[in-house]
Amino acid sequence: MFSQLGDARVGKLADNLSGFGRTLRRAGVRVDAARMALAQQAVMLVGLQRDDFSAALEAVLVSREQDRMVFRELFDAYFRNPNVAQKLLAQMLPSAESKAEPVKRRPRVSEALAPVRAARNAPPAREEDKIEFDAAMTASDLQRLRQADFNQLSASEYILVERLARDVSLPLPRYAARRTRPGARGSRPHWPGAMHHASRSGGEVLHIPLLQRRQQPLPLLVLVDVSGSMERYARLLLAFLHAATAPRHTGAAVRRDVFAFGTGLTDLTPAFRLADTDAMLETASHAITDFAGGTRMGDSLGQLRLQHARRLVGRRTLVLLISDGLDTGTPEVLERELAWLRRHCGRLLWLNPLLRYEGYAPTARGASALHRQAHGMVAVHNLSHLKDLATSLASVLRQ
Repeated sequence: MFSQLGDARVGKLADNLSGFGRTLRRAGVRVDAARMALAQQAVMLVGLQRDDFSAALEAVLVSREQDRMVFRELFDAYFRNPNVAQKLLAQMLPSAESKAEPVKRRPRVSEALAPVRAARNAPPAREEDKIEFDAAMTASDLQRLRQADFNQLSASEYILVERLARDVSLPLPRYAARRTRPGARGSRPHWPGAMHHASRSGGEVLHIPLLQRRQQPLPLLVLVDVSGSMERYARLLLAFLHAATAPRHTGAAVRRDVFAFGTGLTDLTPAFRLADTDAMLETASHAITDFAGGTRMGDSLGQLRLQHARRLVGRRTLVLLISDGLDTGTPEVLERELAWLRRHCGRLLWLNPLLRYEGYAPTARGASALHRQAHGMVAVHNLSHLKDLATSLASVLRQ
């Protein structure tokens, strides 16, 4: 039964593989032409037995751990009924006559298998339909997306939430800088300003302006975990921080140094200087070479201490460490580097997406070290918690 779908003698193998590749792309799995060519070669080598066929495709088409279960569910759904091959090529939901209960699938799988009508065949939407859709998105869907975990979103929902995150503000705490400016409440007279006013009144000093210290946002150091378990959170939080700390949102230039860490440390500060968030994300993706890999936080912080210690400004820097704490390095090294980072910064705040679980406890070795050294731990797994981040920062700084 299964071999009929891929019978090379009737020319169905290449078509079915191409259709399956399009379905994987709709589910957010990274599949390109080169991988599809490898998939065809792998299938011709291993044959068309179901287990071998599935293992060969998974080996060449899946490179991220979070895509593995998505691939397996899509494979089972796609190749369930050989009579619907032509419909599947058009990205239609496979119709299997069965009275069994519907299978609960992941959002990415359900969206990839959902029926899609071609735009040329779809009737034009009526004006009243558009109004109802907009009202539904505003009232219910958007509210649900604000509370939804970033890792549970479908591909289209993730894009929408990423756009919404860019509009979330993050007013950073300010401090009194050494530089001064004329103001109404100062401690020192501004004699050049007094002489300037005196020139307008015949040389008599009638008003002595004062100098007050400038108020500047705290320097920001962001450390983002880009391992496989943090992939979706990392991209969205990078977009959020880039937009929220831009001068057009904060009203002042913010010193922000950004690093990504996995098995090594990557400096993303040049990418963050770009004004456009999409351009920043593209530049960052090219710069990060260990994306969706493992996590060696201690070694990465060691690189920060040896090569970029000057990024920490006068023990005033606010450090945001974004990670789930699942570290594969040496616990002693991580403990030592975290202790050094805590001593040389103003506050160390741990942004932990695993706080979405009720009753979460940092029992992992890396999480336990982070919990001991961080001044505070904040959840950042949905839009609602991103909006509360500014309040959490102020609370940690008051402690």
